[in-house]
Amino acid sequence: MEIDEIYTKPLQPVLFELGEDSSAIIELFPGVWHLAEMAISQDTRTRWIAVTRLHESRAVRLLPLVTYLLATRITDPDLEIRFVIIKALAEVLSPDEQGRLAPESVRQCLKAYLGQIRTRWIYSMIQILPVRQELEGAVANLLNACPYAGNQLADILASRKVSLDIRRYAARMIGLVGYLESIPALERLLARLESRIHGQQSMSFAPVEMTDEADLIPDIRRALAFLNSP
Repeated sequence: MEIDEIYTKPLQPVLFELGEDSSAIIELFPGVWHLAEMAISQDTRTRWIAVTRLHESRAVRLLPLVTYLLATRITDPDLEIRFVIIKALAEVLSPDEQGRLAPESVRQCLKAYLGQIRTRWIYSMIQILPVRQELEGAVANLLNACPYAGNQLADILASRKVSLDIRRYAARMIGLVGYLESIPALERLLARLESRIHGQQSMSFAPVEMTDEADLIPDIRRALAFLNSP
């Protein structure tokens, strides 16, 4: 599977937006800048502390610059760090416990970034689901802001270089988010897998091939059912 490069216009997130959630925000800045520097450290433990504290402080929800910083870290090599980042970013796009939305500038900053990501970022989100199933809703929430993700997910699903667990979640996300443009790719893959299974069954004398890919058939069928439902 080829990992696409991202080509974007420079985003210019504003520093912060004052509002109901911004009480004592000025006092937050010194600590935020220090944590932001820690978030790009080469030391895994330092990055984990940084993103965890940024999440707990609500800085991700209040400051577009912090939101943007964490969005660029979706591909962090450490899955535990990626878990915190995905959770924090998904919360930006959802009402808080009082039903309040994050400031418009913060949400728009995140949506603008997500709207331009490609395979590497999408794969990084899907990759975490086999070990962190509870993030399924959060990943779907973020993917919903990615207009190109349907095609990217279909490529991940069709790639034999990707583990079956990740391919299975790719199919699930296609159906859950509702990427209608992926229907032809799903139908082609389903036809190929079913043809292979039928061919092996009708030629008992032929060498037995690995049939693990057949496990994807139910997931592809469910995704198509979601996409074709009224």
